[in-house]
Order: sequence, then C-alpha cells, then structure tokens
Amino acid sequence: MHRSTAFALLAALSCALPAWAGCSLPLAPSKVPDGTSASTEEMLAAMQTLKRYNNDVGNYIKCLEFEASQNRLSRDEQAREHNAAVDGLQTIAAKFNEQVRLFKSKSG
Repeated sequence: MHRSTAFALLAALSCALPAWAGCSLPLAPSKVPDGTSASTEEMLAAMQTLKRYNNDVGNYIKCLEFEASQNRLSRDEQAREHNAAVDGLQTIAAKFNEQVRLFKSKSG
C-alpha cells in the first residue's frame, strides 16, 4: 500500500471514531475472590484492585465531562456513558462486598 493511500485510509478511519475516543472506559476487574475460600491476602489484593478500578472510573468520568465541555460529546451521550461506567462499578463492588461478608462470616 502506498504511503499516501495508507495516510488517507488512516485519516478516514479517525473521522469515524467517536468524539470521546480519548476517554477509555477501564476494564472491570475480571475476578472477585470467593469469600468462603480466599485468603486474607487475596481479599486485600482484590480490595486494592477495586480501589484502582474506582479511581480509573473516576478519571474516565472526568474525561467525559471534559469532552462534553469541549462540545466533542453531547450531554446526553456523556450521561449515558457516565451511567454505564457507574453501573459497572456498582456491579463489581456489590459482588466484592458480598464476598467480603462471606469472608468475614467464616472467620467468625
């Protein structure tokens, strides 16, 4: 492929990307330890991972707010993306909290 063709293709593809392409929704932690069998270290590591994820979601939301303030993202789309991010965070936090309850109940 010629350099000019590749450049034109790249330019066309970049125009097709959403305006908030600079904001990357962080991936949720893929695993929550089983509170009935996890060690204290595993639960603490999961808590740290969840804290990092919470911080990453907060940064993502700030990015969405910035994109909306620059009129690169509609307020409706910002709200949808914001709500989806918070929903994902709440879902994984609820799973973790349930496992914390199970973990605490086994240690009496």
